[in-house]
Amino acid sequence: MKLTMNRSELINLPNCLTISRIFLTPLFLMMLLSDAWFWRSMALVVFGIASLTDFYDGRLARSGNRVTAFGRFLDPLADKILVTSALVAFVWGRMVNFWLVAPVVVRDVLITGVRLYGLYHGRQMVTSRLAKWKTAVQLVSIVVILSLTSMQEFLDRFGQDSALALEGEWIPLLTNGLMGAVLFLTLLSGVHYLFRPQFYRKS
Repeated sequence: MKLTMNRSELINLPNCLTISRIFLTPLFLMMLLSDAWFWRSMALVVFGIASLTDFYDGRLARSGNRVTAFGRFLDPLADKILVTSALVAFVWGRMVNFWLVAPVVVRDVLITGVRLYGLYHGRQMVTSRLAKWKTAVQLVSIVVILSLTSMQEFLDRFGQDSALALEGEWIPLLTNGLMGAVLFLTLLSGVHYLFRPQFYRKS
């Protein structure tokens, strides 16, 4: 396995932001699956912070000429850990349907396996532009779902007489609709990987 790294490749601000996204994931899950409504609402804030690290780590790495092989590998892995955890939690909490989430999780696990296999043989998978857009849509969709469910729970708890509090059936339709769009883009990016002429670059 060829992946030689010096200290500067491991310890820099972009990589620290990427690593922080991984460490924020269990905190997000504990809050989202908590019995206390306040902590479930705060899960949105934690996920938002974690999503921002995905926006800034790449920009800082490119602007400061600190793009490393370790960072190129860890960034999409951190994305998949965060997104997959959120989607599984949504299914567990019955916020979205299982059949919409399962293909997304399977695709991401397979791509991660292929990425590790290539890395083991000294070649690194190139993240496509479509895959980056897919991740962005996933993150935005999860933020919207968290916002809607938090709003519904807040209104239900405090008894606000509104369309949201009285008729919440449209929320599952919207959340599952968003997941349908995520599923389509995820499968499309997976197929795109299979037919890309430049699948790997040398590490």
